[in-house]
Amino acid sequence: MVERLTMPIQTLYAELIDRCEIAAFDADFPPNGGFYKTSIKGRDYWYFRESPDSSGHRRQKYAGPDGPDIRERIAKHGKTKSAYKERRQLIAALRRSGIAVPPDETGEILEALSRAGVFRLRACLVGTVAFQTFGGLLGVKLPGAIVQTGDIDIAQFRSISVATADDDQTEPLLDILRGIDSSFQPVPYATDACLHMANRNDIEYRVEVLTPNRGPDLEAPVDLPALQAQAQPLRFLDFLIYDAIPAAVLHGGGVLVNVPRPERYALHKLIVSQRRREDAAKIDKDLLQAEVLLDVLADRRRADLRDAWEELCGRGPKWRFLAANGMAAIDEEIRKKVVRVIQDDLSTEKPEDGPEGSSAT
Repeated sequence: MVERLTMPIQTLYAELIDRCEIAAFDADFPPNGGFYKTSIKGRDYWYFRESPDSSGHRRQKYAGPDGPDIRERIAKHGKTKSAYKERRQLIAALRRSGIAVPPDETGEILEALSRAGVFRLRACLVGTVAFQTFGGLLGVKLPGAIVQTGDIDIAQFRSISVATADDDQTEPLLDILRGIDSSFQPVPYATDACLHMANRNDIEYRVEVLTPNRGPDLEAPVDLPALQAQAQPLRFLDFLIYDAIPAAVLHGGGVLVNVPRPERYALHKLIVSQRRREDAAKIDKDLLQAEVLLDVLADRRRADLRDAWEELCGRGPKWRFLAANGMAAIDEEIRKKVVRVIQDDLSTEKPEDGPEGSSAT
């Protein structure tokens, strides 16, 4: 059982996210310009056009898909004060409560990525650094042993990356990282040195970019033009990063990032634990993270957990088979709680081999 945070602490974390959203939005979109909405393939999106520079050029930046949140943010643009000192005070209180805090190096890299627009362009933080934010989002104190990591993983749908790059893109990801630590170097792909599967610095700190593999099997990295980076295609990742949510990392004045929904993260970890071919420590960590989240979700987010399970099962028998086998490896009492919520007996029958991907966006 994980320890719950008090309601005042949960409220403070929600307030920090709101203040970080205001600060990030105002930093991304200066007052010398304006927003406009355009329709692309039947969906409305907001863009920001800056005032002309000395040469008459007007830079255009992607703001996000239309919805009540962004419309409210636009209406308040430049009118709401979000002071750095006040955010630091919120973070000090949250640190004392036991919410996970990343090492300074992780925080500095995330801050640079956020400032460069990586998360504005709908990239999603995944892996253990994302897991660290779930304590604040779910109102619990996470066990320290499963929040430690020495790397950062970010993911983006390639379709989004291609579409937004027509109007907006960050500076090259490697340049962003070298602005923090000049020792960062690309890690060459095994069979083609022109392709890069990650970036790593002198102390072996690793920053990896991922993207869902939803068509034919791909192993070699592919371009993500909006981030000016290359990404490793992975199966099952589309389920994880779909419908990501905002979170605040407790560094500096708070770093606004996108993270997976906790129920998607938990179920994805069950699947990943069954697909690893080696590294028992990582398998154990996958299952422990899933177990902690499922325990909380089965108590406090039942509808979300049930909906995510039904979506997962709807993606094919192989998805359900892997997740059910992962569920069999967690604590028996927690598994019983989850079964009562998802209303599935979790009996497993190995499906015939077939596509593992999904057509969902």
